[in-house]
Amino acid sequence: MARQPIKFGILGCADIARKFSRAINLSPNSTLYAVGSRSLEKAAKFAKENGFPESAKVYGSYDAVLDDPDVDAVYLPLPTSLHVKWAVLAAQKKKHLLLEKPVALNVKELDLILEACESSGVQFMDATMWMHHPRTAAMKDFLSNSELFGELKSVISCFTFAANQDFLENDIRVRPDLDAHGALGDAGWYCIRSILWASNFELPKTVLALRGPVFNKAGVILACSASLYWEDGKVATFHCSFLANLTMDVTVVGTNGTLHLHDFVIPFEENKASFSVATKSGFTELVTGWEPKPSEHHVTTGLPQEALLVREFSRLVGSIKFDGSKPEIKWPTLSRKTQQVLDAVKLSIEGGFETIEV
Repeated sequence: MARQPIKFGILGCADIARKFSRAINLSPNSTLYAVGSRSLEKAAKFAKENGFPESAKVYGSYDAVLDDPDVDAVYLPLPTSLHVKWAVLAAQKKKHLLLEKPVALNVKELDLILEACESSGVQFMDATMWMHHPRTAAMKDFLSNSELFGELKSVISCFTFAANQDFLENDIRVRPDLDAHGALGDAGWYCIRSILWASNFELPKTVLALRGPVFNKAGVILACSASLYWEDGKVATFHCSFLANLTMDVTVVGTNGTLHLHDFVIPFEENKASFSVATKSGFTELVTGWEPKPSEHHVTTGLPQEALLVREFSRLVGSIKFDGSKPEIKWPTLSRKTQQVLDAVKLSIEGGFETIEV
């Protein structure tokens, strides 16, 4: 007998919720069941425009979604400053939690969320989509190959996009009362996650924010950079910005090989993605080229990465609901480590670019 799909409730009508509504529709084991907004009219308009079935529940408050006994899981794309309140409440109401990134304002807040999830036995996952693309697993295979890649030495990550004036003046990501981390939380989260992913989620020993971050008038970060250092000599750097052309690059360098990626956050195309690798490359005899040249690798997928995320989250929720399984602890662990490094970068900036131990 086929299992019933996991019923999702969405809290709020943020732009990113449109993308996840589509993802929930595309995923074979999930369904759009409810949406809540502070305005009933806004919720109804959102449901109508984003593929909700006629039977979907439309609520004029977030509480009503959480109080609906048929909602299995909630996707929470609210501003970061509201995460701790609504995520803890969702967990207390026994709703599995798919939380938009950055997951919290700091590790202390995140721990409150994770403790509530653990206490209620609900699954937690953050909405870092690229982690679920099959390309990511293919790249990890290369990085894990001691002959082809060798020992990790360095990672360079960059995520920037040129926000328009309206964004820079009005978006929630530039308001200290809503998303106080600015570009560090929005774009830097991805850079930090990519660095930790490449290092098998081994936390660095120290973090140092680089001088020259850009702030808006309210003191929110619009661009910043940082370096991470490990005891064994590994190093990593990242740059994130709302003020430069769209760039999503990661370079991972080992003793034998190198991995290059140019669209790590969102692939250039939904149904296929690529990366390049080089192994034991050197110069040609006259130093006029490379030998061997880097090779390009292509990975196809039947579902976009956000739908793959929803499918995996729904699979975990289904295992808990139907099989009595325990929540998968991998995902809250990865979120917490990412938040720890993000906190350290922020602390380094606020402390006058001093070295912070993680």
